[in-house]
Amino acid sequence: MTFHPSDPLPPVPPAPSLPPAPPLPLAPRRAALGRLLLRASHPEPAFAVTAFVTALAVTAGRGTAGSAAVAAAVFAGQLSVGWCNDAIDAGRDRDCGRRDKPVAAGELSPRTAGLAAAAALALCVPLSLLGHIAAGAVHLLGVASGWAYNLVLKRTVLSPVPYAVSFGSLPAFVTLGMPDGARPAWWATAAAALLGVGAHVANVLPDIEDDLVAGVRGLPQRLGRPVCRWLAPTLMLTAVGVLTAGPAGRPGPWAWALGATAAIAAFAGMAAPAGTGSRRPFRAAMAVAAVAVLQLLLQGSDMT
Repeated sequence: MTFHPSDPLPPVPPAPSLPPAPPLPLAPRRAALGRLLLRASHPEPAFAVTAFVTALAVTAGRGTAGSAAVAAAVFAGQLSVGWCNDAIDAGRDRDCGRRDKPVAAGELSPRTAGLAAAAALALCVPLSLLGHIAAGAVHLLGVASGWAYNLVLKRTVLSPVPYAVSFGSLPAFVTLGMPDGARPAWWATAAAALLGVGAHVANVLPDIEDDLVAGVRGLPQRLGRPVCRWLAPTLMLTAVGVLTAGPAGRPGPWAWALGATAAIAAFAGMAAPAGTGSRRPFRAAMAVAAVAVLQLLLQGSDMT
């Protein structure tokens, strides 16, 4: 049988309907959500700060149980601040094309990140107060300072203050929780606060232009890249100087060696050509910060 162009076409049978895809089993869904939440928690700084404070607790003599309690409280606090940050900044991160952030990429809802932040904060309270009321109160003040940065202070000239408070409170959280409840030495608190402010400037340094476009005008953004490119290593180097000269007694050869290493790294970073996108000042600030952290850990037993 043949068809002519004028003949009507035979009817096409409808395609068989396919059954809907079965929903993803509960366990894989939970695993996927866990991975997204981990990515949204700012895992690198969260793990780095937790490891640093835990090591400081060990060197200060908090013991196994005390150091584990410190680690749990600090990690919960860091998670709460990280999730809070991504939940609040979802729109800005989306406008800046931050596809590395699950909330900005649409993989995780701001509501889910906000609920996770609230849950981590609720868990942080009893964990912080587990060892000592005064120590826990100091740590919760530092966590509250991080939330204040996310909610309000990030866009103001006071943006470095939460970093100074949050980092500066960490030595007190360690020492006040010890059996004698001693206050930390001034040089430990001052160096930790300087490290915090330096971390703020260094963290902002690569993204100053994007922040200004998005309307984020903290103190580093107002100062601008030419100032921040030398300010970040200088703050870290000042922390090294405090840790070298602050403790009682004469600095040993290792202290001078670490100080010289930090100075070389700082000046190398500040010598990067101005007006370029070089990340050398940022890397130099991180290298000097690593020296300061090492100094603080080596002197952990002398903090009180």
